[in-house]
Amino acid sequence: QVQLVESGGGLVQPGGSLRLSCAASGSIFTIMSMRWYRQCPGKQRELVAAITNGGSTNYADSVKGRFTISRDNAKTVYLQMNSLKPEDTAVYYCNVYTIHASTYWGQGTQVTVSS
Repeated sequence: QVQLVESGGGLVQPGGSLRLSCAASGSIFTIMSMRWYRQCPGKQRELVAAITNGGSTNYADSVKGRFTISRDNAKTVYLQMNSLKPEDTAVYYCNVYTIHASTYWGQGTQVTVSS
């Protein structure tokens, strides 16, 4: 199993930046890709960004050019969020996909973009 702990959420003004972190523990050697999802109030959870072990990344159209996903080792993934908009307000979740076709979720961290 893999355990995930997110951090870095908070309140920021429109146009500001935040950096989310997600630390993985447990069977990290089984991780194939790490992802960030978000769930806006009243909406379904959506994929924001993903990064594979090989470093390939993909992004939702709504965040391309503003958000950057990165990893510094097998255990930690980041989401750098720039030029934040009120519509980016959501609970952000870290997710991993493993070689056993299993997925694990963090507890989520709230991001609020408001003046």
